[in-house]
Amino acid sequence: MSDKTAIVILSDPKNGAEEALGRVFNALLMASRLKEKGRDVAVIFQGTGVRWASEVVKSDHPAHTFFKAVEDKVVGACCGCADAFGATDDVKASGLPLVKQVDIPATAGFIDLAQYIEDGYTLVTF
Repeated sequence: MSDKTAIVILSDPKNGAEEALGRVFNALLMASRLKEKGRDVAVIFQGTGVRWASEVVKSDHPAHTFFKAVEDKVVGACCGCADAFGATDDVKASGLPLVKQVDIPATAGFIDLAQYIEDGYTLVTF
């Protein structure tokens, strides 16, 4: 079993479904539990999940407490995804980093999930 886990949040808060909120709760809870156990954990906002960045930083958001517990484990939000889904300004306002680990022509660049696998991380998606 790998001691490294990358938790990728893909759910979209804009769909308004309880399922999306449940996914972000469970992602952040899992990150918190792994952190408590001393495991190497990385939280990544990818795809439409980049929209969560501007939500979970709000002190009145239901997932804010979970987010604060693992804020130091958040890699950031995918730059290219934020660009594609109209969330760049919101991510910047949240204070979370916009991350570009791999250049892809005609895009703003993306977080390289394949590199996490190469580095021995287990990927878990929510």
